[in-house]
Amino acid sequence: MPRSAPPDRKLDLDAATVRRARALARQAGRPLVRLARTHTTVSVERAVLRMAGITGADPDGIPWANRLVDAVREEVGLEHGVALPVWDAMRRGRHGDLTELAQKASTGGAQLRIPEGRDAQAAGAAARRQVAGGIATIDRRRREREGMLRRIGDAPRQPWIYLIVATGDIHEDIPQAQAAARGGADVIAVIRSTGQSLLDYVPEGATREGYAGTYATQENFRLMRAALDDVSRELGRYVRLTNYASGLCMPEIATLAGLERLDMMLNDSMYGILFRDINPIRTFVDQRFSRQVHARAGIIINTGEDNYLTTADAVEEAHTVTVSQLLNEYFAKEAGLEDWQLGLGHAFEINPEVPDSFRLELAHAMLARELFPKAPLKWMPPTKHMTGDVFRGYLLDGFFNLVGAMTGQGILLVGMMTEAVVTPFLSDRDLALQNVRYVLDAAGNLHEDFHPRPGGFIQTRAHQVLDEAVALLQRIVDEPGQGALLDAIADGTFGLMKRPPDKGKGYDGVVRQADGYYNPATELLEGIKR
Repeated sequence: MPRSAPPDRKLDLDAATVRRARALARQAGRPLVRLARTHTTVSVERAVLRMAGITGADPDGIPWANRLVDAVREEVGLEHGVALPVWDAMRRGRHGDLTELAQKASTGGAQLRIPEGRDAQAAGAAARRQVAGGIATIDRRRREREGMLRRIGDAPRQPWIYLIVATGDIHEDIPQAQAAARGGADVIAVIRSTGQSLLDYVPEGATREGYAGTYATQENFRLMRAALDDVSRELGRYVRLTNYASGLCMPEIATLAGLERLDMMLNDSMYGILFRDINPIRTFVDQRFSRQVHARAGIIINTGEDNYLTTADAVEEAHTVTVSQLLNEYFAKEAGLEDWQLGLGHAFEINPEVPDSFRLELAHAMLARELFPKAPLKWMPPTKHMTGDVFRGYLLDGFFNLVGAMTGQGILLVGMMTEAVVTPFLSDRDLALQNVRYVLDAAGNLHEDFHPRPGGFIQTRAHQVLDEAVALLQRIVDEPGQGALLDAIADGTFGLMKRPPDKGKGYDGVVRQADGYYNPATELLEGIKR
């Protein structure tokens, strides 16, 4: 569990304004929670099967989880969920396990129906028992993490140094990740292969081919976790592992992360909508289930507000980052996550040519820190204004690291002087880690001494951004109808991307729940007793 951020209150934020901001975020978010509670998706249903132990893929590489959900949908629909028809078929037929049932169902060799009465009760009970076994595994993996932290020890200080490793080949990623840990990284992020977020299935097995990243698979998770456990024991500090619970398979990847003891997952409520054109309803339904899994697994989420500033101006649209942080906080806590699991995102993306750019960055970072004092926060390095001048880039990264030290950030992503220009060399990563280590060793406790002048530039700017965030939230909730936040997303409020609620990838995988819908995983994660 991360240590809490410094409790300082240096911006003199108005407590009533902060309370109003959170109240408006709740008001804006509640309709989408109701939407998530009354809908399911093909990816949520596949996650149920994965919790119950289904594994493997057909000769074309399509997982049996997909094949079985597709068969249920074709035969009886998904309005009642997969649990009742699947475990009813398991009870009535001669099927060794779920994988065998999926193999038969995909060729029409299994009878599927919506059971009623005692048959439905029996199927539901069987489904609950089997899914409970998967959740018990997630619980055990969480206890393993807690035990390793006690025995081996944690990173000696915050912010945690977060470094990306991804070659496309998991067997090449492993030695690079271990080398990064030996070089000082506390968190290893295995970035996903380009385009995986748009695949409506999770690839199977260890993978050696990926473009600009490595595929997120259960076996790749297992291999990297084992490798980082080895280097954790060698170094005497636990090294955390991060991947991406986003895209069309968000619930499944969250489940696999829990089963294989990942520690952090990128999991933003709107990133897939804005930057991958995934249907908004699909995303909000999937992210609620995903966050319930993360809450149970003790996984820290990383949200994606930094991405807004790659498409929108980082000064003019700073308040949209604050609004998104408040919404992400509401959705996360509603799903069961605690403050220490909220790696809310923000970024160092103001054009360096803007006068007082460093002071503006400092004001924005301090605002995020003080609005969410118990959250670790994930502070993202400059990318948008990197030019290929490696000396200038190295200096910008040094400024970024300094702001992180001055404001008590929790998770500091290592910036590289070649970021967003070319694929960084290993030497670039090594120099970047040296930059971070120097700044943190020299100024890591500077937040204890730094206090902006009362009523000065930094305080005034932070107050302005917070007031603009409150005004935007008020506009959203004042819109007529129940889908005001969906309307704001459709209008391009966030990141200048316009995403209507009835468009986007994966919309055909959204299903409204019928009376009698049953999901044992949701029931167990929410602590509902039968």
